[in-house]
Amino acid sequence: MKTFFTTALTVASLSGMFGGSLQAAPPATAKIRIALIVESTVDDKGWCQSMHDAILAVQKKRGAANVEYSHSEKMKPVDAGSAARQYASKGFDIIICHGAQYNNLVTEISAIFPNTTFAYGTSANIGPKNVFTYTPYSEETGYLNGIIAGMVTKANKIGNVGPVDGGDSARYTRGFMLGVAKANPKAQVRVAFTGSFGDFVKAGELAQTQLKDGADVLTGSAQQAIGALRAVAAAPAGIYWLGQDLAQLGIPEGTRVVAASSYNYAAVVEAMITKRAAGVKGGESLPLQFSNGGFHFEFNPKMDAKVLTPAIKKAVEKAKADLTSGKLVLDWKAVKL
Repeated sequence: MKTFFTTALTVASLSGMFGGSLQAAPPATAKIRIALIVESTVDDKGWCQSMHDAILAVQKKRGAANVEYSHSEKMKPVDAGSAARQYASKGFDIIICHGAQYNNLVTEISAIFPNTTFAYGTSANIGPKNVFTYTPYSEETGYLNGIIAGMVTKANKIGNVGPVDGGDSARYTRGFMLGVAKANPKAQVRVAFTGSFGDFVKAGELAQTQLKDGADVLTGSAQQAIGALRAVAAAPAGIYWLGQDLAQLGIPEGTRVVAASSYNYAAVVEAMITKRAAGVKGGESLPLQFSNGGFHFEFNPKMDAKVLTPAIKKAVEKAKADLTSGKLVLDWKAVKL
């Protein structure tokens, strides 16, 4: 397995490019109306729920009287256009189409409603003046999970079940491989993609294949990864999972999850509200990083201490601190699958 990583003594935080920490954005006073469009459901324990939960958190923080929220589920791109038009016609201020598959839709409809702020991700592209994009630098969360996987595995065989090799999934997969290589150069990572963000069945089948091949630690990203986690939960004792969503710690299968990372989209939602209040309706890409509060990371408090050892926690906390400060910069693009 060929991997690369880069460290730097000082690196300016990318959040400075976007007006400082997203997490520290000051509250706006005017009422804001937010709509969310997702291809799955808002309780999918993954991608869609992460944005839904973030908007609810912002609503709770600012007060329901100040933040009106509505959402539309199971919206394929061909159907999402109608929903977006309805929201815009009803005067919603911010319409978030949560998925890169909505790129063309957002680009087209934003020209029709120039006073409405639209957003989609993941993408680092700079869109029209009333379109925000957002992208998780998920190589960071992948790196932490990779360190754990490399230190937990006894077979030196690790599985990664991804949706597609693109967007934040590509970053997560490669960051994970970098973390494994750092912690355990002898370990091999087998990567497979379902080709879909929501194919739970295929994810489970790929996980079963990796388990039969001898993998004893697995991970995966996007909502489809729940299928792979279920395969791990049904496997014999001694098989573990590294999560890319904190919700996985709260479900029955979570007993096999050593640790989990998730996206804090509240940072992005707050940034969009604040920027719009200041007259900026879009034209920027907003990152999620440890440095701006865009990620959560949590060890499973119920995990056996013989698995989640003090040495693992120390290594992960050190890496997290280095990522947050900018001391560690991951060259994820250099990783070849």
